[in-house]
Amino acid sequence: MKTMNVTVVRIYCTEGKGRLKDLLSRLHDDYQVRGVTVFRGIAGFGVSGQLHSSSLLDLSLDLPQVIEFFDTPEKITEILSELADMFEPGHVLSWNAKVND
Repeated sequence: MKTMNVTVVRIYCTEGKGRLKDLLSRLHDDYQVRGVTVFRGIAGFGVSGQLHSSSLLDLSLDLPQVIEFFDTPEKITEILSELADMFEPGHVLSWNAKVND
């Protein structure tokens, strides 16, 4: 099987920040990354300790989101440098991986 080196990026944020539509548009239209998935969490907290959760009684619109995408290491380096001002430090993770090509 032939493989290709890629970099995977995972961004942690919340729905309440309203950045998803803009970010997806940029990743799709401007950068044309190889793949993007958005996960919607049912509960989570970050460094602030503020719990974001959903329950049957309270349908929160500020639930945790994880946005994950991947592409070549060179393209991801460019994307991350341009997106650096959108997210607080400690909310963006990246690692090297291989994808079947």
